[in-house]
Amino acid sequence: MTQLDLPGVRPRELSLRGHKPPVVFAPSTEFHAELKRQVDDYFQAARRSRRDLPMMYVKTAVLAAWYAASYGLLYFHPNSALESLVYSISLGLAMAGIAFNVAHDAGHGTYSASPRINRCMSVALDLLGGSSYVWKWKHNYLHHNYTNVVGADDDIDFGFLGRLAPDRPLRGIYKYQYLYFWLLYGLLPFSWQYYDFARLLRGRIGTHPMPRPRGWDLVTVVAGKTLFAVLMFVLPALYLPIGTVLIYFVMVSFTLGWTMAVVFQLAHCVEKAAFTSPPADSGRMKNEWAVHQIETTVDFSRRNRLLTWYLGGLNFQVEHHLFPKICHLHYPALSHIVERHCSRFGVRYSEHRTIFDAVRSHYRFLRHSPPQDGIQAPSAS
Repeated sequence: MTQLDLPGVRPRELSLRGHKPPVVFAPSTEFHAELKRQVDDYFQAARRSRRDLPMMYVKTAVLAAWYAASYGLLYFHPNSALESLVYSISLGLAMAGIAFNVAHDAGHGTYSASPRINRCMSVALDLLGGSSYVWKWKHNYLHHNYTNVVGADDDIDFGFLGRLAPDRPLRGIYKYQYLYFWLLYGLLPFSWQYYDFARLLRGRIGTHPMPRPRGWDLVTVVAGKTLFAVLMFVLPALYLPIGTVLIYFVMVSFTLGWTMAVVFQLAHCVEKAAFTSPPADSGRMKNEWAVHQIETTVDFSRRNRLLTWYLGGLNFQVEHHLFPKICHLHYPALSHIVERHCSRFGVRYSEHRTIFDAVRSHYRFLRHSPPQDGIQAPSAS
């Protein structure tokens, strides 16, 4: 991957409104070139496709069945209060699984070799209440190109609510963020409903320009929001009191938001992940792009096959950030290549052995806040 590598974005869109990259990385070195050669050798030896793997379609079918069963049992089956809670959590987890595996891979163009299939499957995020159009700008472009870069990566900007990046001023309430952030994570889907519309209307993500959708992009935004409302409110209201529908919606959305937010935070907002602040005068980074991605990203639970299946390989975030155009089913194999290569070149490769280690690290990260300097020093392993 190179800078500005964004599926579905045309050069004229990047130049819209005088857009220019927030930062410039150092030129690529032999480290990145040799790593890409080793990955190419892996695919030649294994004789496997980088995308369009049959198992992706199997996973999609399993997750869709999980979603359909949970949805049907929650809204169209007589339930006790406990059963309603269980089915709400199940539906939220199924939705998160679809986001991790289907919408995320498709949004990066790695679900299929066909751009049309990728575009179609990426709409799964719209049916979950998000926006595949906003996501490709916020996640694929800003986050993936400028991971943990202060002022460029919108994912580390929580505004007045908390402090994840070193540039944020210290406020008294932030000493409690290690407690209240866990509740805020569950509000992610609700923020989609407001911030997606706000971003689309303003044509900006934070301080960065985002072209307003046109043509099929606009149709996808409108149709996705409409179908989501039909699935979550209109159809259930035909069988249940509106108050019950709203309660279910809150429980499902909180489960979805909490699961997604925590998983993504465990890769970049932990003690071992570095934050960078480019020089104001030049915006030039000291590291090349590949080294930057490795030092700002942390893997976790690489040996847990069940978790890897459910998370769509998002516990292998180092590999995903280095090779976002490769299907996540390859990440466990690629992780060994990347780890050995980093050891050879003296580049720090970080991981947490279990998800519980990663959660504890994120808790400590929130409690102690990043220091007010350019780079957050990694903790000892």
